[in-house]
Amino acid sequence: MATVAHDTIVNSDARAPRSRVATGIAFAVASSTTFALSGPLARGLLDMGWTASAVVLVRIALAALLVLPFGLIALRGRWSLLRRNAAILVVYGGLAVAGAQFAYFSAVAHMQVGPALLIEYTAPAAVVVWMWLRHGHRPAPMTLVGAGLAALGLVLVLDLISGADLNVVGVLWALAAMVGAATYFVISAHEDNGLPPLALAAGGLVIGGVLLGVLGAVGVLPMRAATTDPSYMGREIAWWVPLVLLGVVTAAIAYVTGIAAARRLGSRLASFVALLEVIAAVVFAWLLLDELPRAVQLLGGVLILAGVVVVKLGERQMPVTVTPELPEPGPSTSA
Repeated sequence: MATVAHDTIVNSDARAPRSRVATGIAFAVASSTTFALSGPLARGLLDMGWTASAVVLVRIALAALLVLPFGLIALRGRWSLLRRNAAILVVYGGLAVAGAQFAYFSAVAHMQVGPALLIEYTAPAAVVVWMWLRHGHRPAPMTLVGAGLAALGLVLVLDLISGADLNVVGVLWALAAMVGAATYFVISAHEDNGLPPLALAAGGLVIGGVLLGVLGAVGVLPMRAATTDPSYMGREIAWWVPLVLLGVVTAAIAYVTGIAAARRLGSRLASFVALLEVIAAVVFAWLLLDELPRAVQLLGGVLILAGVVVVKLGERQMPVTVTPELPEPGPSTSA
């Protein structure tokens, strides 16, 4: 009996990590696909006269209303967690939530959805190069190869070789979104702060919404809305439908499942699964907006994704004592 009991405990312990990874991957897939829908939905509203800041504010506000009650329940009266992690919540709400979404939607207003998201996904390679030049943390050879692939892919995505018109404003906004996405994955993967995933998501959404609301109220950010019905798949849809989808599906569900995935998988594995967001975003932009990147841009996207994978594999070769934790790519808004 003792042997049987021992085997049962060992098998149960072995199944637990596998179950955690399986649910983590399921959460990551859900987060990636829901985040991917945000760009195409927002583009329809932007074309009708909405400003990026107005779309983001409505999206965050709706998501905050939905997630906040669950976040308060998850805290179970441990208000000291909010005080101890106030700085993390402010950075998360400002950069990972409001900043990433606003920058990504601003980029989408000036360029196609696919290329904007692909630029955002150069984050790991860019951080590797920065840490090497700024802090002397020499990356492994495989990491350098991955960074080179991503850089070449970025050149193709921007279509610099053929001399096509480059929207500098859109590119700069996409690079800003990259910073916000990196912040999202780094903070989401940390469990040592004690914040439950729902509390982190709720806190970030509330702070991000308040920040955008204040900036809009004082006139720093333009808040312009319209009731003209946007067109998707060649059909007009009531203007409030994409707003509800942005708040409920691409924000509330996406952020909660994304944090749950990062907590179960860690930032490295979660970022691998998050690459699905790029593919899904291109498909959604094609189906909803009839917007498909050129062949050379698609090739560049493949190189960027391959570079990100090689960069992440190269992290394993770097000494733990000198390697900082790398920000990961993410939903735009993503996120």
